Amino acid sequence: MRHLLLVLLLVPAIVFAQHDTLAPEKVPASYVDKIGAKAASIDKQLDKKTDKLLSSLQKQEEKMRRKLARKDSAKAAELFGDTRAKYDGLRDKLSHIQSGSYNASIDTMATSLQFLQQNGIAKDVTQSLDKVKGLQQGFAQAESVQQFIKERRAQLKEQLLKMGWAKELKQLNKQVYYYQSQVAEYKELLKDHKKAEKKALEMLSKTRVFRDFMKRNSMLASLFRTPGQDGNAASLAGLQTRTEINNLIENQLAAGGPAAREQFRNNLQQAQSQLNSLKDKINKAGGNGDVEMPEGFKPNNQKNKSFFQRLEYSTQVQSRKGNGYLPASTDLGLSVGYKINDKSIVGIGMDYSMGWGHEGIRKIRISHQGIGFRSFVDVKLKGSFWLSGGYEQHHRAEFKRWEELQGRNAWQQSGLIGMSKVVSLQSKVFKKTSIKLLWDFLSYRQVPRTQQFLFRVGYNF
Repeated sequence: MRHLLLVLLLVPAIVFAQHDTLAPEKVPASYVDKIGAKAASIDKQLDKKTDKLLSSLQKQEEKMRRKLARKDSAKAAELFGDTRAKYDGLRDKLSHIQSGSYNASIDTMATSLQFLQQNGIAKDVTQSLDKVKGLQQGFAQAESVQQFIKERRAQLKEQLLKMGWAKELKQLNKQVYYYQSQVAEYKELLKDHKKAEKKALEMLSKTRVFRDFMKRNSMLASLFRTPGQDGNAASLAGLQTRTEINNLIENQLAAGGPAAREQFRNNLQQAQSQLNSLKDKINKAGGNGDVEMPEGFKPNNQKNKSFFQRLEYSTQVQSRKGNGYLPASTDLGLSVGYKINDKSIVGIGMDYSMGWGHEGIRKIRISHQGIGFRSFVDVKLKGSFWLSGGYEQHHRAEFKRWEELQGRNAWQQSGLIGMSKVVSLQSKVFKKTSIKLLWDFLSYRQVPRTQQFLFRVGYNF
């Protein structure tokens, strides 16, 4: 009985100790490198966007100054001054900025690296930690740039509108919006944890020693001491507790009589409705409260995406009926489109026609029945319907060697225009399918005449 009691007392202690310690092998070895690589990549892109914006704004101001100087040199000097010196001064100021607003993702990244380093769980953490601190500085610089632009835009807005330069002001607003939107997108990327990062953070968060380390050493802890830390009483001095606030509300409602509670409830519901309305406006503007939507401006959501992120791949597979069980030939196509904006796509592609023979399944004979190259444009009309067009060239005769394709007379041209319907698919491979009905208005020139109407089914991935 005594031994059983001892075991019952030890089991909870052993389990608690397991959650208090962290074996180095449980933390993915790539975690430190992944964090450093992510921070360095985002920081590099952020610096590039910031430099590009400042250079663009400087050129725009210099252009407006020269334009105004031709009419009123004194006014130009007063409104714009020495543009180059002003922006050079801003760049020098940015180089000395170290920290800005609190960012929970950066806080978690930096504190977790410090924990791994101090507890000997990971080595060579310094380089990744420096990259995270560099990213923190990059976001601080972006905040300073946005504040500078906000003040500068307020200075120029009234004067530009008086001079009838609404177009220049709109261009300025567009550049600012896209920059703010890009900074917000980079912050969201920090929250997207890959497999190694997610596993490491899950393992760390399960240990009490890491949670205690976060409370003592995180950036948030330095800004506002959490309960149980040194200096907590001083940091909370003068702040009302939740109980005190509830008691204060109850006393006020009791003194107001029976109608006071009903009035308070109505005001609370109205405030909640206004808050939800504001939240919807923020979501429509890009999902971030820091992004200011210029009046009357419809943003291009593809603008801040990289070149490869704006590419859309599609494939087409069609067969021509034969006499036996097998089709006479199968047309295979592959295309890549570039999204100019959310409603316009241009692209190129190629197709290949493979023959199966004409003597049934027992005598399959693979042959090259044709090859073609295409260019296309898709413009969204309404809903899932698109206007489609393109220019294509096809070699429709059978060939055995690539040298046979060099003759220009063997190639046929096609000019296509028609309609497409795009349907979304719930598939891991294919995102949507497109059904196209196209009219070849150049088919009448071909000898022999080619097919006038084409029906195509494609799959985007």
